[in-house]
Amino acid sequence: MGSETRAPRPGGAASAAPDAVRFREAGPGDAAALLALKQGLDRETSFMMFEPDERAETEADVAAQLGRATDEANSVVIVAETAGGLVGYVDAGGGRLRRSRLAAQVVIGVLATASGSGVGSGLLRELESWARGHGLHRLELTVMAHNRRALALYERMGFVVEGRRREGLLVNGDFIDELYMAKLLG
Repeated sequence: MGSETRAPRPGGAASAAPDAVRFREAGPGDAAALLALKQGLDRETSFMMFEPDERAETEADVAAQLGRATDEANSVVIVAETAGGLVGYVDAGGGRLRRSRLAAQVVIGVLATASGSGVGSGLLRELESWARGHGLHRLELTVMAHNRRALALYERMGFVVEGRRREGLLVNGDFIDELYMAKLLG
């Protein structure tokens, strides 16, 4: 994800970087655009979990998920938006039980056209600011071991590898290791 734009303002519901990327919390009204973004990511990269023909969620499913995230104190979806539409998102789903409610599982995706422009790091900064403000203690994610750009981004943002799931994924006919990473927020 390469070169960085200026860091977005932490703490607000929305902020903008100098290159006209706006980071904001998504709501149910963003369902169609978010679903289109996810489907686009499914088509353009093998680093996301879904293959192009595999995603079964509908716009209504995405709207319901965004509604739940809005209602839950430990879950959020943050989008990166330009004048042309959504170019990335980060989804953090917090645990539902008392023992796991201070940790959130993170999924992030950035379109290739926005890669290297600071969108990924901006989304993670916004997420961390949101998570700290909501009392979360831990952010967790997985990454394919051969996804060197994403791995470098996560390490720059303070995530550390906690484990490896050997040959846990089959991608384009090859078995791929998956790394478990986390960041403790203090």
